[in-house]
Amino acid sequence: MTAEPPARPGRLGVGVVGTGRVGAVLGSALQAAGHPVVAVSAVSEASRERAAALLPGVPVVDVPEVVRRAELVLLAVPDDALAGLVRGLAETGAWQAGQIVVHTSGRYGVDVLAPARVAGVIPLALHPAMTFTGTSLDLSRLVGCAFAVTAPGPVLPIGQALVVEVGGEPVVVAEQARGLYHAGLAHGANHLVVLVAQAAQVLREAGVAEPGRVLRPLLDAALDGALRAEDAAGPDGVGAIGALTGPVRRGDAGTVHEHAVTLAALGARTGAVDVPTGYGALARAAAARALAAGVVTAEDAQHVLDALAGITGAPPVLGTDGAATGPSTDDDGSTPGAPQEDA
Repeated sequence: MTAEPPARPGRLGVGVVGTGRVGAVLGSALQAAGHPVVAVSAVSEASRERAAALLPGVPVVDVPEVVRRAELVLLAVPDDALAGLVRGLAETGAWQAGQIVVHTSGRYGVDVLAPARVAGVIPLALHPAMTFTGTSLDLSRLVGCAFAVTAPGPVLPIGQALVVEVGGEPVVVAEQARGLYHAGLAHGANHLVVLVAQAAQVLREAGVAEPGRVLRPLLDAALDGALRAEDAAGPDGVGAIGALTGPVRRGDAGTVHEHAVTLAALGARTGAVDVPTGYGALARAAAARALAAGVVTAEDAQHVLDALAGITGAPPVLGTDGAATGPSTDDDGSTPGAPQEDA
């Protein structure tokens, strides 16, 4: 009879707090890398179903019990809940010296784990730069995915090694830069979705029945070209703006003016006033960046800005029912800032 092989060295019992889309997938990936998942917490029915699908047979227990059982605690909870969770567990004496505590929030570094560090834990912040479906499809998408790794210098290699084990590529992000890092990702990914939604609405108004099908090849090519240009440029190159095409790149101010007028009319007719203001803001940004990169002349850039003047002004303000009602001002006559939402 063949003896069982010895356990692989360095394997850690993993406890997952929060089996949402991220937690369940990363727990499954760590388990596939040889780290057994010993317990998970799951509050909602969807989370329990996700745990059963991705981590079958793993006990579902309350959060303090997950922490008690685990050598590596994976905190995959909403950003706004993280600090309170860490602090609450510290107040009950749940953290254990030598325990590895990893959170997956893009917004925070390891400072948010300060209450646990007092107990002697090893703090790591690991954020995968991808969107999750919460299914097994995500496991293959982790391969080659960039993970922001933030940790104290002596334990940084532990975070990097965990990322490599699940197939990712570690990218070190300093504690003080996490806010910029997360804002950059959110601006790119979340606002890309908004841009597609706006473009699709305009096409529907133009009578296009399947705007997604029409937009796909154009947007796929534009995004691929921009990312390739950015990768090829290096820190001192032109970067993504070098892939810009269309009327701003050509200095075609007449077309930009027509777009702005047409979209303003659509906003007035349908209430989608975010479309012309969004077009105006991005066209102005395109002109400024193209000028700075030397891909348009100062004269052409100024013509584009002139074409937008007076057509796309202040951003809309949301009414109490969530509808965009157009620009309004505060009592001092200034335009109020748009509310911000953590992504």
